Amino acid sequence: MFITFEGTDGSGKTTQIERLKHTLEETGCLVVQTREPGGTKVAEKIRDILLFEMEETIHPETEALLYASARAQHVRELIRPALTSGKVVLCDRFVDSSLVYQGMARGLSLETVLSINEVAIAGLWPDLTFVLDLPVDESLNRMQKMDRALDRLEQEKREFRELTRQGYLQLKELYPERIVLLDATAKPEELQEVIWKATREAMKQ
Repeated sequence: MFITFEGTDGSGKTTQIERLKHTLEETGCLVVQTREPGGTKVAEKIRDILLFEMEETIHPETEALLYASARAQHVRELIRPALTSGKVVLCDRFVDSSLVYQGMARGLSLETVLSINEVAIAGLWPDLTFVLDLPVDESLNRMQKMDRALDRLEQEKREFRELTRQGYLQLKELYPERIVLLDATAKPEELQEVIWKATREAMKQ
């Protein structure tokens, strides 16, 4: 089973992924936890270019293609082999992030980003996607409290953050059967319970 977690900065994706991984392992599942961009040596190199190394402007088209390139490597080297061997894959971001960040927030359009990613994902869509929805003010507040340097996307202006949040809400309307929208202001324990319940139901199907 392939489960992805999406959401704006500071929404608590990492916490919930780790909690779900622990719960799944307690039930006897073999779990692979990964992230995008990244997950493989090649994809991690591309991650550094996208988020940390570039001082010059990265054009939206370049950005979308780089994310897709990292994803193509990730799918073929890690995600698909893990799924084929019967493991559950938990991924922090996947193609939905590109649809929102490059397609909607950068203005490339969903059609363009979907086209770019067709080869990258080779038909592999998540079985279940949790979107942790967080108001922009709370996202900014949480980011200010983080004890680390912010990456290139985390430093984007408020308008960009608003667009990404609205983008995720639109995706829920486009993919209602796959996407579970969660209130990221809820207590972590409450979110964990809802996520586990939805995961159990999806695994039964």
